[in-house]
Amino acid sequence: MYIAIAGNIGSGKTSLTEILARRFDATPYFENIDNPYMNDFYEDMGRWSFNFQIYFLSCRIRQSMDALRNGGDLFQDRTIHEDAYIFAANLHEMGLMSSRDFDTYMRLFGLSEELIRKPDLLIYLKASVSKLVEQIRRRGRGYEQNIDEKYLGRLNDKYNNWIDTIYTGEVLTLDIDRCDFMKNPEIIENVSSRIREVCKR
Repeated sequence: MYIAIAGNIGSGKTSLTEILARRFDATPYFENIDNPYMNDFYEDMGRWSFNFQIYFLSCRIRQSMDALRNGGDLFQDRTIHEDAYIFAANLHEMGLMSSRDFDTYMRLFGLSEELIRKPDLLIYLKASVSKLVEQIRRRGRGYEQNIDEKYLGRLNDKYNNWIDTIYTGEVLTLDIDRCDFMKNPEIIENVSSRIREVCKR
């Protein structure tokens, strides 16, 4: 069983990954936030966008290949698809990554897609910008505190477009504005039931 948790910055991916991995006695794979370009990127996105995204892509490829090679049930916090179709694409559209760099990035991503299978179920955590900002402030990561709300909004648009028109796997969408899985155990029960259904196929 391979379940992936997708969503914008601050949507709750890590928390849900932890909860579900415990519930199913499965291995959690978390996003590596120790990107050596992190602070530089948030200071000067145009200069560091390619380095920043390539580092994340390389980590995610290695993590995904190791996880799937080891077998067993696993839950993954963010996928390689989000790196490409959301974050890198958004930086390119904003003029913060050159077309040459973006084309190089997408060629590398295309190779990774051939190596790594899609999740059995993708759980998409959909949230408004105001909800994302609230949760980002609550968790208090210093480098995230000055993230522009328009940037988060653009990422939301990219996520919704990716889910609606690009991604071809099975998706379960949770509206985080209305479904607080941290406070409502019934939501986790419903998500768990859907996962069990997928596993039976």
